[in-house]
Amino acid sequence: MGVITDNLDLWGEALTGTLLLFLGGGVIALVLGLIVGAMRVSPIPIARSVGAVYVNWIRNTPLTLVMFFFVFCVPILLQERINPFVLPTLALGVYTATYVAETLRSGINTVPVGQAEAARALGLTFGQVMTLVVLPQAGRSVIPPMMSVFIALLKNTTVAAGFSVLNLGSIRSWLSERGENQLVVLLWVMVLFVVMVLLLAWLQRALERKWRIAR
Repeated sequence: MGVITDNLDLWGEALTGTLLLFLGGGVIALVLGLIVGAMRVSPIPIARSVGAVYVNWIRNTPLTLVMFFFVFCVPILLQERINPFVLPTLALGVYTATYVAETLRSGINTVPVGQAEAARALGLTFGQVMTLVVLPQAGRSVIPPMMSVFIALLKNTTVAAGFSVLNLGSIRSWLSERGENQLVVLLWVMVLFVVMVLLLAWLQRALERKWRIAR
């Protein structure tokens, strides 16, 4: 316990960094993933094509390269300095959005086509069909795979450690300079990640129970 109690300030900053990366990247991934997922099932060919190119391009690129582009190339392209914490968060969100989009698309495909056709026959627009008919039903089936996506996002926050962002992935190197046992530090990092993943698993079960009752 001395590894933690003697370095509470550093552990607090590292845990905060991990949570901010996770929450910020998660919000970006949800919003962008919802848009791209809708494009993937859109009746407009150009929208489907753009969504497919985005998903296949970003998803097949290693996260490290995506983060490298945001951290080093985006400031050069914009010719201005950007908060170094914001750029890795954007990279995580943009990367994870591809998995969110594909998870949503798989959930949308579980909704019978006849329901969407009936809604369009009533005069609803594509946006109304998606928000009022399709997505509420698809949301029930995508909770488990979506939570797996966010668990992966939580663990992917450690990649930001290689870009000078203080989080649980980089605390080992910081504490090694203070003479702490690195193996013990890594064990505590593992414990913290296990606790956070268990919290996400609890949230998944709670959402599943809520949707089951609503159904």
